[in-house]
Amino acid sequence: MAIVAQTPDILGERQSGQDVRTQNVVACQAVANIVKSSLGPVGLDKMLVDDIGDVTITNDGATILKMLEVEHPAAKVLVELAELQDREVGDGTTSVVILAAELLKRANDLVRNKIHPTSIISGYRLAMREACKYVEEKLAVKVEKLGKDSLVNCAKTSMSSKLIAIDSDFFANLVVDAVQGVKTTNARGEVKYPIKSINILKAHGKSAKDSYLLNGYALNTGRAAQGMPTKVAPARIACLDFNLQKTKMQMGVQVLVTDPRELEKIREREADITKERIQKLLKAGANVVLTTKGIDDMSLKACISQLAYFVEAGAIAVRRVRKEDLRHVAKATGATVVTTFADMEGEETFDSSFLGHADEVIEERIADDDVILIKGTKNTSAVSLILRGANDYMLDEMDRALHDALCIVKRTLESTTVVAGGGAVEAALSVYLEYLATTLGSREQLAIAEFAESLLVIPKVLAVNAAKDATELVAKLRAYHHTAQTKADKQHLSSMGLDLSKGTTRNNLEAGVIEPAMSKVKIIQFATEAAITILRIDDMIKLIKDERENEED
Repeated sequence: MAIVAQTPDILGERQSGQDVRTQNVVACQAVANIVKSSLGPVGLDKMLVDDIGDVTITNDGATILKMLEVEHPAAKVLVELAELQDREVGDGTTSVVILAAELLKRANDLVRNKIHPTSIISGYRLAMREACKYVEEKLAVKVEKLGKDSLVNCAKTSMSSKLIAIDSDFFANLVVDAVQGVKTTNARGEVKYPIKSINILKAHGKSAKDSYLLNGYALNTGRAAQGMPTKVAPARIACLDFNLQKTKMQMGVQVLVTDPRELEKIREREADITKERIQKLLKAGANVVLTTKGIDDMSLKACISQLAYFVEAGAIAVRRVRKEDLRHVAKATGATVVTTFADMEGEETFDSSFLGHADEVIEERIADDDVILIKGTKNTSAVSLILRGANDYMLDEMDRALHDALCIVKRTLESTTVVAGGGAVEAALSVYLEYLATTLGSREQLAIAEFAESLLVIPKVLAVNAAKDATELVAKLRAYHHTAQTKADKQHLSSMGLDLSKGTTRNNLEAGVIEPAMSKVKIIQFATEAAITILRIDDMIKLIKDERENEED
């Protein structure tokens, strides 16, 4: 029912009722169908080519959706949903989109059958709460019971659908060592794992298994001049966020020169200002200077008369450091990022308290690039992962896969509970919610039954992507979980999930296919909230710009 409302005030198109709902559901299904085939350990990759011809090959749901130009407003909700899951948990971006689209599709069918959207929404909310409670109380297992191997298994499960799945043993250990290497305790005594302190550097050449873990923060840049030392120990680091180039007059400043000899004096003074700044840095005790901007070659040259220059002082200066890297280095070494030399009195000063401390700063050569390594940092320990691979596409996909795995290991360590993967949780919840629905005498019963059915979309898609018989496998899974929930002596069956390489069912907790419990809880919460957001919409008004206004203008 499309009505064109043409009143003197509004010129636009209005769609309402079932039309809008169906349109929104179709748009969300289209988005979910794009990422559907990339779910699971045998999921396929997508090749995305942008408008300037840059190619990205990935099967990470958030990356795929971020690169798509989605026009439809309801479908944009799913794109934001994947980003949210990526930010909060780091993995499970594909699952959350598929589940949200399935919940929407089934809700739309219920609305067509004359069930009011409000009843469906309250049913979905109840189902979501019950599902999350059931996961935390019945399905989650404490990590301590499973030991260190559980962290490696979590990382392997996260990588199973990625490009590096074939070397998952090697990379999983690398990831666990990296996350445990940045362990810190905050003021409140909580143990935290700031994975931003793990710097990932990509270097061409060699094979993926030649990647390694470095103790220290690596900057993907070299010294600013060859005459500088390649190693400084102990290091006192100055982090600057301004130019050390020759000072230039500000825009709009005019200098009227009557005598040509004065010009030379102006030039000299401009050079002297930079020289004085460098002298202030070195006087404060800095022997490593990192700046996000440039350093003039003039101030890098070894001038015998000016001992204050870096080369003469035996200091390392690094220019064009990424701001993000500078912040991490400052945090790890206890330095203060200085944006100006000006103090309260209007003078230019640099205090030694702004300096950060590290055991040593060293320049090494990795592949064909020079890399500055900051080792033995004062505040938090920092580690770097050096990735090797055949080409850019491979390195980028390895980076994305490791980011997901790092996030998952961090979440496992911080939440300390895991659940079985491979569709086990979804099948268990489906059986549980189906039974719950039959105990309710209200109209929410239908919505909860549909919610239970929707959860089965995950094991179904996993089986279909692995070229296995989805109907048979899901039926077996449901039978196992029904037994587990009805017979007290069969509790161990609640970890039954899919073995997609053999096309059978197995105990995934014992097989080491595990995920953090919070990942599953967040997937259910976010998918339900997104589905409810779109389900509440029953009217869409598109305003058309009035041409008459333009004519008047």
